[in-house]
Amino acid sequence: MPAYQEWMLSHRHPALYALAVNAYRLRRLARWHLDDLARRCRLATVQCATPLPVRIKRHQSRLLRQLGDSEMWLQHNKVVNLAVAMVPLDGLLIAPGETFSFWRRVGRPTRAKGYVEGMELSRGVAGAGVGGGICQLGSALHWLVLHSPLVVTERSTHSYDPFPDQARSLPYGTGCSLFYNYIDLQFYNPTSATYQLKLSLGDRFLDAELRASEAPEYTYTVFEKDHAFVREGDTVYRQNELWRRVSLRRTGALVREERIKRNRVRVQYQID
Repeated sequence: MPAYQEWMLSHRHPALYALAVNAYRLRRLARWHLDDLARRCRLATVQCATPLPVRIKRHQSRLLRQLGDSEMWLQHNKVVNLAVAMVPLDGLLIAPGETFSFWRRVGRPTRAKGYVEGMELSRGVAGAGVGGGICQLGSALHWLVLHSPLVVTERSTHSYDPFPDQARSLPYGTGCSLFYNYIDLQFYNPTSATYQLKLSLGDRFLDAELRASEAPEYTYTVFEKDHAFVREGDTVYRQNELWRRVSLRRTGALVREERIKRNRVRVQYQID
């Protein structure tokens, strides 16, 4: 059965949802096993506390935000989950030819590892789930990677726009959806330089930084085009296009502009 039909069946019959999730997880575990046997990719596994010399991009993401009518304890618990998830990622080196996989580094979020219930989006509805909220970490990493020559090989976004913007600083649609283990964030290093993730939590922000062993040839600027809310009958959709401007680092001369993604999702809140 095609994946879309499985998805629709599980949504029409919620009792089948857990079975569908387990099936997807087993498929991903089998794929990981086969990839390892065939040595199809080299995973980034080495961590180094010493920062590499060149800063490529830094981003600060606000930790506590009031999202719609969701309860703030979910936001506070999210910070706990972020702190746990960051441990295997801070200082991680992505050497030439290596691939980063969020879930293969972080593993399954469980209470035994220190994760607690945080906000989790499922089928467009906010609820509580163990490990909830670590999508914020994936979104920060994705934003960093877009400003580098690293190549995103797997990334998903939420299928809905669940909350009105609150102090948004990035173009809509740059976020990252994560759900163990089959909704992953992966990127590959095709360059001759080594890259490094540096992560920390402050009182107000998640601080994420991408560093490198040498400066790349290009700089990258990410922007959006044609952002709009479009009403079709009783349904409102949010849409835009994400673009990236590539320039020479030494001179600033424009090399090209490239479209990253076209977004179109259903809005879950009231639009006047």
